[in-house]
Amino acid sequence: MPANCHSVKTALLFVALQMILPPSGNTATPNPGRRQSTPADTLRYLNLPDRPGNALTGSAFAKRVTGLSLQDREKAVVREILSGNVPSFSRKMRALTVHRTINGKRYECTFFATCDYLAIGSDQDYLYIPMTPAAAQYLADRFNGLLPTKTIVDMIYSIAEIKLHPQPIPPSSKMTTVPVFKQHTDSIRQQISQIGFDRSSDFIIAGHKKDIIISNKIYSPDRTYERVVIYGWHLSENHPIQPVYNGHHAEYADYSHGVRLISKLAFLNGNTVQVDEILKDASLSALLSDEGAIARPYYPTRDILTSIGGRSGDPKLYFRLNPNYPNPFNQTTTISYWLSKLSVVDLGVFNLMGEKIATLVSEPQPAGHYRVQWQAGASASGIYLLRLRVGSREQRFAMTLIK
Repeated sequence: MPANCHSVKTALLFVALQMILPPSGNTATPNPGRRQSTPADTLRYLNLPDRPGNALTGSAFAKRVTGLSLQDREKAVVREILSGNVPSFSRKMRALTVHRTINGKRYECTFFATCDYLAIGSDQDYLYIPMTPAAAQYLADRFNGLLPTKTIVDMIYSIAEIKLHPQPIPPSSKMTTVPVFKQHTDSIRQQISQIGFDRSSDFIIAGHKKDIIISNKIYSPDRTYERVVIYGWHLSENHPIQPVYNGHHAEYADYSHGVRLISKLAFLNGNTVQVDEILKDASLSALLSDEGAIARPYYPTRDILTSIGGRSGDPKLYFRLNPNYPNPFNQTTTISYWLSKLSVVDLGVFNLMGEKIATLVSEPQPAGHYRVQWQAGASASGIYLLRLRVGSREQRFAMTLIK
């Protein structure tokens, strides 16, 4: 391997971390609880602005969205989260590491999960807000993340420093309403208060919600409708109240559901990888999944959410470029991207001088998920830029070729 391999990987890691960490030009009010992250840290942050000084409390937000239709409520939830109105414990991500021998080779995989479920409000007054899988997936995409698998949920519960007791509410037709969401949040807050847990800490907390998970059961033929897959609410290790279940319609979200995010950025034996690509791999998926490879580790998107702008007022974004895998790579790497509508696509590879050295796609394409490969051919070792341009918008990622 070339002598400059370490510097190349460091450069790639710096680029990848920008997908998780806030940009250095963020002008929002400083958050005294935030510290600068480095590649050696075990703590990351969702790419969110600091919480605005005039942001609603969780109680106030609950009052605002009570009585709204599901679609209007979810739009309000997504806008509030993207604005930065999120408590500190919902934006922190901790490192988790799994070791496993697969086909005679030892693997160490480190990935990052949020310390708690997504909530709206402050550390003192917050609301755990259940969502449909479409809204959860939309947010995961915005943060370059994904939802957990059953295996990841079990790992998070096992490593959690704070394990709460599930607090079910008697079943009723009001389980999917905001007042019950707040009632359940208040019962969790009371349990946390009783144990004296400091919400500003970096501890992982678990046991108080069922997770919306990714699974092959999202698309399995045993249902004729779109569905949500849920799992968890552990009483103890290996003892969840909720087994893996895909019987609810995709528009169902009750008080017990929580959204915990996983960063796509991970490290496999020291190299940067994408968690979704690990899950798609027939062998490596065993690191993070107990159901084999998950070919589609995501939920279907909904057009109702694609019109929601980003925190800086960005125009509508109707496409998503994913980092290539593997990265670094030797000769061939795979690139995937998604379009929400018919679009004119230009996907190319550029050197650091800005010169286009390869055109991978240049044509109109209908909505859908796409995968293409780049064969590096005679290209020299180094960092290249992958650019997807759709109309006047574009996204880029760095790729590292090592020969």
